Amino acid sequence: MPWAFLLAALAEGSLAYGTYRGLFRPEWAGPLAKALVLLLVGYGLYRNRHLKSLYLVLLGLFLNTLVIFANGGHMPVSLDALQKAGIEGWEELLKTKADAVHSLLDESTRLPFLGDVIPLPPLRKTASLGDLFILGGIVGVVVEGALRAGGRRPSRRQAALRVLAFLLLVWLLLTLRT
Repeated sequence: MPWAFLLAALAEGSLAYGTYRGLFRPEWAGPLAKALVLLLVGYGLYRNRHLKSLYLVLLGLFLNTLVIFANGGHMPVSLDALQKAGIEGWEELLKTKADAVHSLLDESTRLPFLGDVIPLPPLRKTASLGDLFILGGIVGVVVEGALRAGGRRPSRRQAALRVLAFLLLVWLLLTLRT
């Protein structure tokens, strides 16, 4: 079901770009984009439920959906995290919620710890806890697929340890580069 994931990315990207260009109103484009992503990605996850690592993706999707719907259809982004990641010039756009997908994290933000609060300076991005679970799940699927292709089926514990080791390596590389 890769088409479901691609269609979800296309739908969200199109609505975000259209909002940025003034074609759509952010009040409805943001929630619509997230609902489409949730529906399409959820379907893709359901169809591939035999891949156990995708449950981490499902958890990440749930956490991101939770914070997005708690904040009116927008993912809150920390201005401090943006600055630490080397991203500038987005403050006004985020304050006005002119971005269909994101808004500026402030004192009225619900569940702020689940927003995009983790700076990733080498990538010039910010991430959320949900994004990290999604990344871990994707890495797990790659590991799981590689081991199955080699004729081996890892235990859940082995697969989890390999994913954690990979994430630790990524974290160390990102930390050392900053």
